[in-house]
Amino acid sequence: MIAFVLRRLIQAVIVMIAVAFIAFLLFQYVGDPVVFLLGQDAKPEQIRELRAALGLDQPFFVQFWHFLVNAAQGEFGLSLRQGAKVSRLIGERFPATLELALVAAVLALFIGIPMGVYTALRRGTFLSQVFMTVSLLGVSLPTFLIGILLILVFAVLLGWFPSFGRGETVQFGWWSSGLFRADGWHHIILPAVTLAIFQLTLIMRLVRAEMLEVLRTDYIKFARARGLTNRAIHFGHALKNTLVPVMTITGLQLGGLIAFAIITESVFQWPGMGLLFIQAVTFADVPVMAAYLCLIALIFVVINLVVDLLYFVVDPRLRVGKAGGH
Repeated sequence: MIAFVLRRLIQAVIVMIAVAFIAFLLFQYVGDPVVFLLGQDAKPEQIRELRAALGLDQPFFVQFWHFLVNAAQGEFGLSLRQGAKVSRLIGERFPATLELALVAAVLALFIGIPMGVYTALRRGTFLSQVFMTVSLLGVSLPTFLIGILLILVFAVLLGWFPSFGRGETVQFGWWSSGLFRADGWHHIILPAVTLAIFQLTLIMRLVRAEMLEVLRTDYIKFARARGLTNRAIHFGHALKNTLVPVMTITGLQLGGLIAFAIITESVFQWPGMGLLFIQAVTFADVPVMAAYLCLIALIFVVINLVVDLLYFVVDPRLRVGKAGGH
């Protein structure tokens, strides 16, 4: 177990160094921060002084080392567009993105798993066919189109939900949350549903496929021969083993929800990191782009590590395999 964790930690460190190197290259090849800060009319003496102050006159690998040290401390300099510390901007936007991703993940899990189980156990029924048709639409339609359609129906035509913004929030130190206000929930429903639809259909289809596969295994046949009820077989044995790969996919999808919330946040003007990144790309705000890239990579690495550990704990076959290998 310790060797397994150490291997995963070493892999995580290598991945983060590689991502940090890519983020560092943004500073080298996407515009010149000195020109952004001083403007086109700056004198050569001012440019040299600022480059020396920022350490841009040092060798490439020295600059990269300083970048790694600062990134490990969460420091990425100042935003070229807003003139504020990037760490503060990320800290202000991260709660909104995380809440949106968590609500979307809960919706996807608590709706997708029951739908997958139902379509596996009740194949051929009308409702099962409806679920499969809806899942095809969820996979096929792009996220921005789903968001626009939801805004058109539920915000413009029916007027049930607002079409943009986060609503009222509650401040807990540096963390802000809209989940403790009715207005916050009112604003998060449409973007969360938009973000959850693709994940929901993916989980539903995965659960259905795994459930059908498990129901054909020998131990399920033995359970039927022993006289166990369908409820015990379906939910005590089949679903339990189905959720092992689902847990892996779901963990990785949570990172995907955070990383790919960019489109949803743009459609609903949700004040999260995705909208901040879009604005940074528009204005070539390299420090924000680099910080976003490193943070998303860190989230993926941490979630992947946690999922691997949970998979190792939940599935005894992995532990037996490791023991046999030793």
